[in-house]
Amino acid sequence: MSSSVKKIFMLGLSLGALNVGAAFAVDEPEKTPVAGEVLKKETVKPFTKVEPLNLTDLAPQKSDNEPNIYFNADELINDDKNKVIQAIGDVVVKREGLTLYADKLIYRQSADSIEAVGNVRLEEQNGNVVYADNVELSNKMTRAEMNKIKAVLQDESKLWAEHFHKKENNNKVMRKAVYTPCDFCEGTENPLWQIKARKVTHDAEAKDINYNDALLEFKGVPVFYTPFFSHPDPTVKRRSGFLVPNIGSSNYLGGTLQVNYFWNINSSTDILFTPIFTTYKDVVWGGQYRQYFNKGYVDMSGSYLRDNNDARPENRGNLFAYGRYEINDYWVADANLNYTSDTLYLKELDLEHDDDAWLMSNVRLQYFDNRDYAAIEAYYYKLISYDLRRSNNYEYERRKYNRPFVAPVADYENISDVNSLGAYWKNNFSMASVYHEEDAQTQRMSMINAWVLPWTSSFGERYRIQASLKSDLYYVDKYQAANQDNDFSGEVIRTFPQVGVEWRLPFVKATENTRQILEPIVVGVLAPNGGNMPEKIPNEDSEDVELDDTNILSLDRYSGYDRNDTGSRVSYGFNWSSYGNIMGRTSAFIAQSYQFSNHSSFTGNIDNEGHFTDYVGRIYAAPSQYLDLDYRFRLGKDDLKIQYSELGARVGSSMLSLYASYIFLQENQNSSEYFKERKELYTSIKAALTRDWSVSVYNRQDLADSRRGSLEHGGNLIYEDECFMFITTVKRSNSNNPELDDGYEFNFTFYLKTLGGLGA
Repeated sequence: MSSSVKKIFMLGLSLGALNVGAAFAVDEPEKTPVAGEVLKKETVKPFTKVEPLNLTDLAPQKSDNEPNIYFNADELINDDKNKVIQAIGDVVVKREGLTLYADKLIYRQSADSIEAVGNVRLEEQNGNVVYADNVELSNKMTRAEMNKIKAVLQDESKLWAEHFHKKENNNKVMRKAVYTPCDFCEGTENPLWQIKARKVTHDAEAKDINYNDALLEFKGVPVFYTPFFSHPDPTVKRRSGFLVPNIGSSNYLGGTLQVNYFWNINSSTDILFTPIFTTYKDVVWGGQYRQYFNKGYVDMSGSYLRDNNDARPENRGNLFAYGRYEINDYWVADANLNYTSDTLYLKELDLEHDDDAWLMSNVRLQYFDNRDYAAIEAYYYKLISYDLRRSNNYEYERRKYNRPFVAPVADYENISDVNSLGAYWKNNFSMASVYHEEDAQTQRMSMINAWVLPWTSSFGERYRIQASLKSDLYYVDKYQAANQDNDFSGEVIRTFPQVGVEWRLPFVKATENTRQILEPIVVGVLAPNGGNMPEKIPNEDSEDVELDDTNILSLDRYSGYDRNDTGSRVSYGFNWSSYGNIMGRTSAFIAQSYQFSNHSSFTGNIDNEGHFTDYVGRIYAAPSQYLDLDYRFRLGKDDLKIQYSELGARVGSSMLSLYASYIFLQENQNSSEYFKERKELYTSIKAALTRDWSVSVYNRQDLADSRRGSLEHGGNLIYEDECFMFITTVKRSNSNNPELDDGYEFNFTFYLKTLGGLGA
């Protein structure tokens, strides 16, 4: 049971040795409580500070290490003959975070007992409030008796019990108790759900809460009974035992039951066993291992299935592992290992992973020190893309059996202190070795030295001047470039100088209700043409490029080292933004580049030959809380035809809202992208039917291939109130992979506040 479940099951009330702790999966009192019997905490009169009095004659003798008791009352009556002291009228007793209110308090010296009667109320520092007919303390306040208690807990949950007893060993017993976190609706006698129990005990030494004859009711109707139930008390953070199981279904596994067992090995190590019993397949054995150190941790999860399908590998499984260790204040090591037996396993078992073509594993050692950063890494890739196999099976097979192993990858970066002019040096060193099983092998060393000067003129102009020199040394073995007949092996030296100047001039207009900023931007780049040597240098890290609003003003629009952004150019555009009470927040950005040479390596890779690049931009508008729009685009430089389009829009309120997203990506023959032309529309509608009921439906449509139609559609029906949640989900997926079954999926989840939930 989770900690959030456990903590709700106990009420901690302490008066010296008194600790009125109670669990809540409890049974029926003689009289069923009705609405209005439990007072809300807001109606309780707050405690006012009282002056401490001498309690030598009133309170039991205490040792020096016991806390002080603060006491106040309207009247004291001392019966010397019977050794009885009475406090009458607005009695207040306060001790260590607990305050006791009562109309009358009786202290019997001979019996060493204290009894509080009349409007008894106990307020705990954490917010719990308990009402009782009477409270009796005895044996130096180590024993306690309470009758007909009603409690409002700090989370507004309610508790009733006919009798409460606390023993000297701090064990507690509640009889005929009822617990619910739900509110009472007007005119009803029962909440939405409640738990009753004949007896609830708290074993203080074992830290267990035990229930006898526990009954779960919905609207007064019994739905579940258990003669015995037990769980750790809220002080226990971790304990071995079974957790709530998971129930579900899928086309591949059929009906499923996942049993969860948690093994608490020690305070820093645990194992979670998660076998899944299925109707279509054998047992899916799964689990998770975690271990925490003073300066790091390890987290491993995996599964194994022996498959009886001849079209699948007999032994299938996966392993995900991540570890991190802080060696000292400067060095950090981490590793991320991911493995799957085949390309379909993760999708068929719906296991979490990044939806990429490659499953990547890597190990890394990093160094941090003020203005210095260094890292050394190694990468391994496993191809899991069906889309590549569908579009180009030859390329899929080539990549599958020529998957790269990259090691070592080393980087070092240093930023110098700022000099008197405000300028600084930025120095970067990088090296990488790329190995393919049956393809080219490449070793690379690169160094980039850049001088940067940010400057603002007295007129408000913002400048950024940068001059850099990139030097590369490659050793290539058996590399055959496209359209080349022979392999190339040998060393290649390459240098690439670059100078860039960025200019911005923000114009600001402010009115009573609006502030607008218009900022023209010009970036000039001076660099040589050509020199990438594609016939000798493989492109391992700069293959897929895209011109968009995030990189058009950058000096280097490539994300890697293997290709340089050659050619001189001027990029220009503007930013506009508006902030105000009337139009909310609105912004727009548009930019274009002019290449002095029409043979830029970068624009050539995006089918954008010529001097001018396409227009790229972004529009964001949130004129009110009911409308939100974000649009990114790339338009053809000649005909303004859309080359790339990405739209996200939300309109509506909490009662009714519509969300739509659209993406269009033109086919790029020069890219390794596994889709050709891509057009996809996603729409969803969510409506609140009542205060507690809501419904939503969605659809994801492939607009580029009319034969596929809807890629996925479904909906949710949700009920949610202050103590209960129920979700029903229906989904149908249309996979482009003929080896994956299409069909509807049905899932459900219900959740009881403080108890947890059950779902698919």
